[in-house]
Amino acid sequence: MKKTLTLLLLGLLASPVFAQKAPEAKAGWLLGAQSYSFRLYPFAEALRKIDSCGLKNVEAFPGQNIGGGIEGKMDFKMNAATRESVKKLLKERGITLTAYGVVSPKDEADWKALFEFAKEMGVRNINAEPPVALMPTVGKLAKEYKIHVAIHNHPKPSHYWHPDSVLAVIGDNPYLGSCADIGHWVRSGLNPVECLKKLEGHVIGMHFKDLAEKSPKTHDVVWGTGVCDIPAVQAEMKRQKFKGPISAEYEYHWENNGPEILESVKNFRTIYTKGSL
Repeated sequence: MKKTLTLLLLGLLASPVFAQKAPEAKAGWLLGAQSYSFRLYPFAEALRKIDSCGLKNVEAFPGQNIGGGIEGKMDFKMNAATRESVKKLLKERGITLTAYGVVSPKDEADWKALFEFAKEMGVRNINAEPPVALMPTVGKLAKEYKIHVAIHNHPKPSHYWHPDSVLAVIGDNPYLGSCADIGHWVRSGLNPVECLKKLEGHVIGMHFKDLAEKSPKTHDVVWGTGVCDIPAVQAEMKRQKFKGPISAEYEYHWENNGPEILESVKNFRTIYTKGSL
């Protein structure tokens, strides 16, 4: 019986389906989901949904109830016992907390608390839109804690809607960079590939989307079926040798968008391996 189970496991590991489950990981692309995509549900349920989409990375956001028998929200000020419970929840699901955001603490004390949380939870990227006046403090703490802060771009009139405003605050600090939200660039009338080129060497995380049309009021669609030119975006990511978290942020059909995220992930991986749909 033991021999049979061993052979079955070896066969599974050797199968193309298993081996290609996350082909993008070979390039250092940590494809996951922003738990905000499942904001109608507790974090514990969001993890189950993310897992069902074939993803093993998550970006948490602070306003989500934790659930799973754990009181409180995914706030970076949660107490030590709650942090341990959340880490156990992640371990049970086999999902890594790669990023946290989007957050914008207003003073140094809260930023320090955020970095302490990120360090304890193993967060790689803090995705944020800090007040410009606090950027020296943010940069100092990022170097001290050796944790990346990725500047996210909400659409205009957000301060960071254009790559130039991101470049103006990150300087040459190796722990500061861009969380490139390609959908929000399109909403702002920008070309995502051109934006990535402008930010070359500074893109350390991404919010991934595809949109129905080039309009501020448009909505998400399955990746590869909209106007964001996903093959060209991926080609530019490959050219730049991008490495880091990529969060699926699907803000449409909130009650049941899991099937569309799953289809998006499949398309993403097909484009990655074959170069096109």
